[in-house]
Amino acid sequence: MQRISPAVIVSIRNFSLIVAGLGLLFASVSSAKAAESYITIDATTSYVLDKSQPDKKHQIGSLTKIATAMVVLDWAASGSGDLAQVAIIPESAFVGANTNNIGFQPGDTITLRDLLYAALVQSDNIAAYTLANHVGTALLGTAANGGQSSRTTPVNYCVLQMNVLAKRLGMNRTRFLNPHGQDDKERPYSTAADMARLARYAMNKAGFRFYVSQKEREISFGRGPRRLRYLVRNTNELLGINAIDGVKTGQTERAGQCLILSAAQPAEIVRQGETTLVTPRRLIVVLLDSPNRFGEGAQLLERGWQLYAQWAAGGRIADPKELLAPAGNGR
Repeated sequence: MQRISPAVIVSIRNFSLIVAGLGLLFASVSSAKAAESYITIDATTSYVLDKSQPDKKHQIGSLTKIATAMVVLDWAASGSGDLAQVAIIPESAFVGANTNNIGFQPGDTITLRDLLYAALVQSDNIAAYTLANHVGTALLGTAANGGQSSRTTPVNYCVLQMNVLAKRLGMNRTRFLNPHGQDDKERPYSTAADMARLARYAMNKAGFRFYVSQKEREISFGRGPRRLRYLVRNTNELLGINAIDGVKTGQTERAGQCLILSAAQPAEIVRQGETTLVTPRRLIVVLLDSPNRFGEGAQLLERGWQLYAQWAAGGRIADPKELLAPAGNGR
C-alpha cells in the first residue's frame, strides 16, 4: 500500500477545512433574512419576471407619497390646478411628522412644485401633508355639489382620491390612510405587486419621472417678508447607478426598509423591411421590509435584467396570468 506523506495529509485536511468553511458561508448567506416580499416587472407590459410573496399585505412607509404626488399631478394635468400655486403650511402638518429637516414653520408659503420636490426627493412628511391639504381643499370644493359630507377634511378627501386611484389601477390589496405613510394605529397597507402597479403608472408620467430622478434640488419658501432656501437631497442611494432613475424609499418602524427602483436600458430597435420596431426596456423593482434595501435592491435589479434578457430571447411571450396590471391600466 502506498504511503501518503504528512505534507499531503495536511494539505487534504486544510482543503477539507476550506470546503467546510465555504459551506458554512453559503449556508449563512442562503439563510440570511431577505425582503419580506418583492417583485420585478417589465414596465412596458407589466410582465412579472421575479417575485416572492408579492401579494402579502405590509405597511409601506413613505412609498405612500407616490400616491399623494400622483393625485396632485393628475389634478394639475387635468387643468384644474397649477403647480405654481402657493400653499400655506398648516399647523396640523406637524402632528406626527417626526422630523422637520427642512425647518418648516406653520404659516410658511411654498409652491406646490417645491412641495413635490420636498416630498418625493427628500421624503418630507410636512410637505406631503401640505400637498394633500391644498389639493384636497380644491378637490373638495369641486365635489361640494356631490353631497360630500361637510365633516370631510381636505386631507381626508385627498387620501380618498389616493384610494380611488388605487382601485382604478387594480390595487385591490391597498388601503391608504394618510398622505405621508407614517405609522397609523389603524395600519395602512399595500403589497409589492400593488406598489409595482402604482410605480408603473407614475413612471409613465414625464413630470413624475423628472421629480424622482433628481439627486438634489434647491427649493424656496416664504416666512413673512423673508425668502428661505433649502437644498433637498434624494434618499435613494442607488439613484444614477446602473441607469437607475427612480423611484422612492420608505421606512418606518412597522414598515421596515422599503424601496422601489426603476431602471431603463436603451430601447431595442429591430428593422423589418420598411418597418422599425422599437421596444422600450425598463424594469421596476419593489421590495418591502428588507434588512438591506439598497444592497438587496441592486441584486434584484441585476437578476431582473438577466431574466429579462432570457425572456426577450424567447420572444417576450407573456402568459396573461403573469401580467400584473389589468389591460389599459398603468400606461
